[in-house]
Amino acid sequence: MAAGCAGIDAIALQPDFQSIFRQLPSVGRVMALTRNDWCVHERHGRYEDVRADGPMGLVLGPDIDLRVFFFNWASAWSVTDAGRRSLQFFDAAGMAVHKIYVTAETDIVAFDALVDAHRHPSPIWPENPPAPERPAPRGVNDAAALRADWQAMTDTHQFFPLLKKHDADRLAALEAAGADLAQKVAIDAVETVLAGAVAEGTAIMCFVANRGMIQIHSGPIETLRRTGPWYNVLDPDFNLHLNTTAIAQVWVVNKPTSDGWVTSLEVYNAAGDLIVQFFGVRKPGQAELPAWRGMLAALCDTPLAQ
Repeated sequence: MAAGCAGIDAIALQPDFQSIFRQLPSVGRVMALTRNDWCVHERHGRYEDVRADGPMGLVLGPDIDLRVFFFNWASAWSVTDAGRRSLQFFDAAGMAVHKIYVTAETDIVAFDALVDAHRHPSPIWPENPPAPERPAPRGVNDAAALRADWQAMTDTHQFFPLLKKHDADRLAALEAAGADLAQKVAIDAVETVLAGAVAEGTAIMCFVANRGMIQIHSGPIETLRRTGPWYNVLDPDFNLHLNTTAIAQVWVVNKPTSDGWVTSLEVYNAAGDLIVQFFGVRKPGQAELPAWRGMLAALCDTPLAQ
């Protein structure tokens, strides 16, 4: 983009990412895109309830729902590529962490004003050092202690502190917890569950993440289609593209909360990276959807704790 290759016209923006995000509600409806190497998450809507004042941020609108890790961001660009306009954000290694595309419903005047307000006065040629090396695998030293702490959780957000406390990788924790709390299921379980969600009208939550962003869809899904190795959700406001050849492991994960047990479907590649994660739609204070839990329980050979 900096070189203007392949007809790309790019304007470097100042790396004041929080200020850019605080101005995003003015541009109206757009398409937000977050991806990793194996899965792409696209959501149409407005940036609403933007909270961006520090190294981490939130967007909590009914359509676009994000958890933002600004501390891993390095550059921002306004891009025009084959007539399509977007804002694109990258980490220090030059990997895209988030993109925002103009749609027919975007306020172009407000979009241009945002670009002009953040245009870099003297762009610097980007330097992209290699991405940080993957940490060495970390197993679980005391499976019984990890299981006890797991069973004592009252909120799903306590899972990350649990991993930190036990200095364990996510997959190692799943393997050590016991089959009633986490068990491996069939590789094609994602297709089974998404097809079930469509058939039963069960609303889902879908999380896709990279080093700089988590993007979440909440709601029903309607249209599923396979294109070669890619399994797709193709709805008007939500698209998901999952490379099924990258799937090495799929797990049903069962966590206790103050609102009852909450189950998720987690998809991993051969290196142990989390590709995509699914839940049934719920809010704090609400019990899990019985239809969602039933679909995940049906995948399991061992009964889930309840």
